[in-house]
Amino acid sequence: MAPTLILGIGNILLRDEGIGVRVIEAMRDLPLPEGVEILDGGTSGADLIDEVADRRKVIVVDAIKADAEPAAVFRFTDKDLMDRTEGTISLHEFGLVETLLAAKHLGVAPREVVIYGVQPKDISSGLELSPEIAALIPRLIELVLDEARQIIL
Repeated sequence: MAPTLILGIGNILLRDEGIGVRVIEAMRDLPLPEGVEILDGGTSGADLIDEVADRRKVIVVDAIKADAEPAAVFRFTDKDLMDRTEGTISLHEFGLVETLLAAKHLGVAPREVVIYGVQPKDISSGLELSPEIAALIPRLIELVLDEARQIIL
């Protein structure tokens, strides 16, 4: 089975909507635990099937719509994402769900998927994260690295 993947998703042209990508950018020069890879998924969807295929664990960082205070951080699983009957969780939910369903259909679904979602403050046009969201990056890195160290055998 392939190593763990930390996948950042988001559109960096819409400020806080790019939090997942910004976390991956901040991790590029960090030493990663053995068996952990990082990937900037941008706004990709189903074209990430090869990247998630046969992984022990996939950890996604993304902006979410949770009607919460800006900078609120949530942890949920792919099962939570697929079991929802109302509303959305991830701003990229459909691409992510489509990717995970396709991987499952092909028999290459990751064993475990965990999503860390951040309620954005500002998703207007612009390249910079709002100060509240930018301040979360060290905490998010710590959360995803701790998560990556917890492997289901």
